[in-house]
Amino acid sequence: MIDLSARRPTLTPEQLTRSLCPSARFQDVRFRTYRPNPDFPSQAQASAALEAFAARAAQGHAQPGGLRLFRRRQPEGQGIYLDGGFGVGKTHLLASTYHAASGAQGPSQAAPKSASKVAPKTALMSFQDLMYIIGALGMLRAVETFKDHALLLIDEFELDDPGSTHMANTFLAQLMPGGASVVATSNTESGALGQGRFNAADFQRQIQGISSRFLAVGIDGPDYRQRGAVPSEIMSDTAFRAWTGQQDSATLALIDFRELGHLLTEVHPSRFARLLEGVQALSVSELREMRDQNVALRFVHFIDKLYDLGIRAAFSGAALDTLFDESYRHGAYAKKYSRALSRLSEMLQESRANAQQRAD
Repeated sequence: MIDLSARRPTLTPEQLTRSLCPSARFQDVRFRTYRPNPDFPSQAQASAALEAFAARAAQGHAQPGGLRLFRRRQPEGQGIYLDGGFGVGKTHLLASTYHAASGAQGPSQAAPKSASKVAPKTALMSFQDLMYIIGALGMLRAVETFKDHALLLIDEFELDDPGSTHMANTFLAQLMPGGASVVATSNTESGALGQGRFNAADFQRQIQGISSRFLAVGIDGPDYRQRGAVPSEIMSDTAFRAWTGQQDSATLALIDFRELGHLLTEVHPSRFARLLEGVQALSVSELREMRDQNVALRFVHFIDKLYDLGIRAAFSGAALDTLFDESYRHGAYAKKYSRALSRLSEMLQESRANAQQRAD
């Protein structure tokens, strides 16, 4: 059994920048596998807008023959700000943009017989990853690291932290004039849906130096994880033990929530993926209410990484709706807590379905 509590992983900025691509859960997604909700036309419209954007990014980086002297000057980069609630498929569309722009073939597609174009250099990262890279390398080295990228895809752009937003604004303002295009996603609380352009005005104000380069694309609709279902309940102790017993002990990590909370305060969120290396199943026992917001936010980042990596997970203890203090769920970071609860619910549903399949 894997002992997470004994791990204190290290990760250099260079190691992180070499792995900025869709995670395991989104490796096989493509525009054609996106299923827009027909009751919300903005979903299909957002998919079409991003597919066209990816095609332009790929087209703009054809490598014609002849001397470098006669090659076209790279046009300045443009951006799309994909703005909507959690659970409407923004990360699916972001990963699809990565695959389309980089020329990656889907699992059922053969590679084209000939390719006259060189795929543009593309990176997909979370906003937190970007902040870690800038903080670790410094602004000048971070810009130098990405200056040859044609497309940057930034998931969960955080408008609730003015300092980080200013750093991102400075970073993008130095890259986009040189040809780097950007797609950024952000969240709108479900209660704000239907209110025009969501957070687009906030985004434009925060990135005022480069706002003219961005087209705001709204995407609305309910959380797809809860379509036709109620939020999942926490596992009973009996179901939790049964699920844990079904897993391969060589790739299973079992940890108490109190111990996990302590671990997460010592490991930077940028290293959570390294922390989970080799883990295929995770059992977290005795969930309880988080009264320290620092612990709560680290746990939210951990759930995001667990979800992105597609690791099977089971949880026992307190009910999901009691994990985060009420003041947190309606405060500055409300959207993060709502997203975490949505993803926890989906992972629990997946684990129950997996357990049932094994039992059958």
